[in-house]
Amino acid sequence: MRKRLLLLSLFFLASALSGCGGDAASQSSGDNVVYVYNWGEYIDPEILTMFTEETGIQVVYDEYETNEIMYPKIKAGAVNYDLVCPSDYMIKKMIDNDLLQEINFDNVPNYVNIGDEYWTMAEDYDPGNRYAVPYVWGTVGILYNKTMVDEPVDSWSILWNPKYKDEILMQDSVRDAFMVAERYLGYSMNTTDEDELQASKKLLQQQKELVQAYVIDQVRDKMIGNEAALGVIYSGEAIFTQRENPDLDYVIPKEGTALWMDSWVIPKGAKHKENAEKFINFICRPDIGYLNFDYITYSTPNIPARDLIEDEDIRNSTIAFPDLSQYELEVQVSLGEEADRHLSDLWREVKSY
Repeated sequence: MRKRLLLLSLFFLASALSGCGGDAASQSSGDNVVYVYNWGEYIDPEILTMFTEETGIQVVYDEYETNEIMYPKIKAGAVNYDLVCPSDYMIKKMIDNDLLQEINFDNVPNYVNIGDEYWTMAEDYDPGNRYAVPYVWGTVGILYNKTMVDEPVDSWSILWNPKYKDEILMQDSVRDAFMVAERYLGYSMNTTDEDELQASKKLLQQQKELVQAYVIDQVRDKMIGNEAALGVIYSGEAIFTQRENPDLDYVIPKEGTALWMDSWVIPKGAKHKENAEKFINFICRPDIGYLNFDYITYSTPNIPARDLIEDEDIRNSTIAFPDLSQYELEVQVSLGEEADRHLSDLWREVKSY
């Protein structure tokens, strides 16, 4: 989810153009192309090459940094993407606003490799499992440096400890930042209660003077480089950071956290729907699912792919594949346009405090 590879985007765009001739707009009617819009650094680039080699379908690949950047582009229809990979709550919002079309699962037979529990999770934002195919999932937790933090880390409360002033990294994401405060206060991360929202805002404002930076992708790099003691991070990024810096550890706080899932969806304006479904089917193959997990380190819902992981520590990792019954977890849901705007206004008040 979470880091841009502009060169990769340009490379695959160039590949599509050189393979078909003309500019991107003129190629949208061609048959051997699929326009994919995904989070940065969220797929093994070799998979895109393999897909083209096997199918003859060129991949025009573009990237975004947040759901909120992606959504208005899809809503406006300015670019005719065939395949997008939003998060749970954003998928529900896109369904509610009639921006998606149903997937023809006859063209995606490999969907059977996705575990039943993940289809059940997806029901929270895609009732009936008609619009989305689970891609990756995970939790949000605290990454901490064991050489810089000398006390147990088991609660969101440590992110308000003055002892770690200028050593705390928070997500620059309205839903994730408010989730931390809401769970710490014992509220649902999907609350729309005004008193609870105001209390969460005030808590985040109180924390602001302790925060070194509000970041997204940079949490990973800063923690690897020992530039901070504590950071809010996605579980998939935590696995990668531990590979790079063994002094780092990850914990799901006792108050609970977000259980998130990103899934493939097909926008209403897609001109190459069958190609998009072929791409989803390819991604759901066990060998491709394994290859992708090894590259991005985000938890895969593909059961046969997980079985291919040879490293037992990773295959049985409580970070990558936690026992979900042991934690207080919630899936983010769409709050509605008005509530989203209000939450964004509250977040601006936090950032400008």
